[in-house]
Amino acid sequence: MIKFIEETVDYLKDKGFDSPEIGIILGTGLGQLINEIEIIAQVSYNHIPNFPTATVEFHKGKLVYGNIEDKKVVVMQGRFHIYEGYTLQDVTFPVRIMEKLGIKTLLVSNAAGAINLNFKKGELMLIDDHINLQGSSPLAFKGVSELGERFADMSAPYDAKINTTFKKIASKNNITLHKGVYASVVGPQLETRAEYRMLKIIGADAVGMSTVPEVIVANHLNLKVAAVSVLTDECDPDNLEPVNIDDIIAHASKAEPNMILLFKELLKSI
Repeated sequence: MIKFIEETVDYLKDKGFDSPEIGIILGTGLGQLINEIEIIAQVSYNHIPNFPTATVEFHKGKLVYGNIEDKKVVVMQGRFHIYEGYTLQDVTFPVRIMEKLGIKTLLVSNAAGAINLNFKKGELMLIDDHINLQGSSPLAFKGVSELGERFADMSAPYDAKINTTFKKIASKNNITLHKGVYASVVGPQLETRAEYRMLKIIGADAVGMSTVPEVIVANHLNLKVAAVSVLTDECDPDNLEPVNIDDIIAHASKAEPNMILLFKELLKSI
């Protein structure tokens, strides 16, 4: 992996990716942030050596470098999931690349279902902690200790200072921003009624199919991390309706302006 990382980093530096400060993963609900960036360089994933390729139809597939709010950022316009057939090492490879390029902070967005029925679709949730239900770890491979501490500490995986800033920004701008626990599952199927009940019992406030692997690797690399979920459906097992992907995307789009405002204001303060 070290050889692959070096090849990829050298390629991106040659393309103009020069010492970014912050990495951003544009999941569902934050795609339009790309329009706020003064783009200096961008490369399609399928042109980057050793990079996976996004296969989800509503995820783009570009790595973008540029300026926003006087910060140099490297942005993943589209992410990877293990339900696409990738390994956890594939999914998190871009985080390792962003760290080698120079980032010190990783910001993440995603779409999630609300397990906590006090949370409503179209609202946002600041991730305060998580539960890994993806069946393995992105650190579970031979040679991981050459890239960072094998037994990565996860007592506080999300940066408390950044989370406090997010809450202040939301309050100032009258944005509903819940705080809660995100459970990450494999997917791509949605959960059964029994699974939603289980998730509530074990302490999850929201559930999705991403983010946790990237956060684990970011902590492994000693990066500051923060993540926000767009709540796109309400997972009430007693009144569960068939999934409507169009409805999920619509709610993500509706929440996008608030998500963009949160991220832009946060970038001013970092």
